[in-house]
Formats: sequence, C-alpha cells, structure tokens
Amino acid sequence: MTDHAELADFRATVRALARKTFLDGYLARARGGAYPRDTLRILGDNGLLGVCLPEDCGGQGAGLDALGIACEEVAYADAACAYQVFANNVAADLFLTAGSPEVIDRWLAPTVEGRAVCAIALTEPGAGSDAQGLTAKAVPIDGGWELSGEKTSITQAPDADVAIVVARESDSGRISAFVMAMDSPGISRQRFDDPGFRAVGRGSLMMDRVFVPTSHRMGEGGRGFALIMQEFDLTRTLIAYMVLGIAHRALDLTIEHVRNRTSFGKALSHYQGVSLPIAEHLTHLAAVRALADSALAARSAGRPHTVEAAMLKWWAPQVGFKAVQECVVLHGHLGWSEEMPLQALLRDISGFQIGDGTPQIQKLIIARAAIGPEVMGR
Repeated sequence: MTDHAELADFRATVRALARKTFLDGYLARARGGAYPRDTLRILGDNGLLGVCLPEDCGGQGAGLDALGIACEEVAYADAACAYQVFANNVAADLFLTAGSPEVIDRWLAPTVEGRAVCAIALTEPGAGSDAQGLTAKAVPIDGGWELSGEKTSITQAPDADVAIVVARESDSGRISAFVMAMDSPGISRQRFDDPGFRAVGRGSLMMDRVFVPTSHRMGEGGRGFALIMQEFDLTRTLIAYMVLGIAHRALDLTIEHVRNRTSFGKALSHYQGVSLPIAEHLTHLAAVRALADSALAARSAGRPHTVEAAMLKWWAPQVGFKAVQECVVLHGHLGWSEEMPLQALLRDISGFQIGDGTPQIQKLIIARAAIGPEVMGR
C-alpha cells in the first residue's frame, strides 16, 4: 500500500472507525478499570493488528506507512487503543520473523485477531536503557529453559496472555528472547498505579523457574534479542505517530474552543496571543511528521534510520507534550477539568517521554553517530 490514493482511503477508513468506536469511551477507559479486550478484538476484526503481515498470515500486506497511519488515527481517539495497535503489530512481526513453527502456530493468529494481549518484557529494576545489564536468567533443562528474575515497567504486563521475555542464558552468557505463556506456573505480577495509559496498564513480572519449551526461544541460534533491538528503530518512530494523534486531538478541541469562546466582546481566536501559539504547534507537529515519514521510508527501503528514530523518540513527545499543555492553558478553567479529555491526553502523552528509551539515551545515540563513539565512548 504505497499509492497515495490508497493510503488516503486507508486513513479515512481508520479515522472513521476510531472516532466512531473509541472516541466517546476514551475518558472512561483513561480512568482505569478492566483491560479493554473489547477494543483489542475490534482492532483485530478490522485488520489493524497485523497491518504489515502477509495476507496469507492474516495480515493486510500493507507497508509501514499504513502502520504509522493506523497508530496516529487510533491515538487521536484513544491512546491506549493505539498502544494495542502498536504492541500487537510489533509482537506479530516478531512471532512471524523470529518465531519457530510452534510459536507461529500457537500465537500468531490470536495476536493478529485481537484474542491475545502481548507484552515485551525487557526492562529490569536495575537495567533500563542498559540492556547489557540484564540479570534475568534462562537455565537450560531437558526440553527447554527455566526463566527466573524480575521484569519491571512492562506495559500490558498485568493482563498479558503472552510475553516476549529477554533473559541471559546461564550457560553461554548470551542474551536471548523467549516466548512465555503468561498462564505458566511460576509467574506473579504486580500492577502499577500510573497517571496515564491506565487502560492498558503497566507493571512488573516475577519469574520463578518458569518453563519455556526449546521451540520458544526466538531467532536462529538465539538471535531474538538482536531482532528485538532492531525493532526499536520502528517502535520509536511509531511513538511519534501516536504523539501526532494525541496532540492533534488537543489542538482540534482548542481551535473549536477559541472560535466560539468570547472575551471582551471578541472571539478568543481574534487575539494573537491565542492564535499564534496554535500556528507554532501545528508547524512543529508538521516537522515531526516529515521526520517520521522519512524514517519509515528509510526502513522500508532497508536504509539505516537509527539516528532519525532516536531524534523522533526524544523530540516528538516533547513537542506533543508542549502542544497539549498549551491547549490546557488556552481552555482556561475548562482545561483544568477532568470532564474534558485534555488532562487525560496530557497524562498519556507524558509517558512517551520515558518509554522505549529516555531523551538522554536518544541524544547519546545521535551524538555518537555525529561525533564518533571512539571519541565519546560507548
């Protein structure tokens, strides 16, 4: 799906679905409660959880540009639903490209159809951005592996049906990725009380000798970890699209507000102190989109895009957060109310500043590429 007309049609279709189905329920879901499996199933029924997968695998066979559109348009309606799009597409791609026939047979269809909640368990209490510092262990035993250790700050962990867990093999010291069914004995979970993304939840996983079959180690020769690290260039870019969706919803609400609200006998939009900030934020968001489109084009063509992805990861959430924050202020006392979605949008977008790597780490990636790791160190 690379034709501009096809992409425009796809955007219109996803936009109509998201705004009709998810928009009105956003605030209720944002306040928390049971995991919204109904929205996950709707996304699966409409082909949005396997956008880039081949059609014979249950996907749409579309390009990455379509996946970016899906993340953006669903995020406009509900950031948590957009995370479902994000997570299941990434997991499905990993299952298909790095999973054994047993993994594909067990988990691909449920993931694409929205019958399985997927989590990627990388971060640990003592190892966030430093993936080489992981301490979770995979001990080889007859027929498979036993996983032990703790994973933390894992989105969807409290409700996941399957997790891709990164652990260090005890015999070789190599870091590998394993597909772990979350109903396996030896797993306990904790849910975090977060300000945003409450619908999908975040938490920790404790593993005590959890059995994983030999077939559920990902990648040939255990190269699943390397494949997951390569996915960061994609996930960081997709985060930028979700940021665009959230920020544009806030700006649309604000544009409508300043058109209709009067002060001193004139519409708020009459005053440059109100209208010019909106113009500035729209400009910044257009620049984010241009960089995100460029990064996806590079990935689709097989070109390096790690630097662009790192730029997007630190910069897009900052741009989006400032836009939503300005929208809160331009609404005055209404923007402070929980009856409007602005406070929820602000909380949701703030989480993107941390997930998938902090701004500091992203800037180091960019600087090392420009200056050279031999000068800056690794």
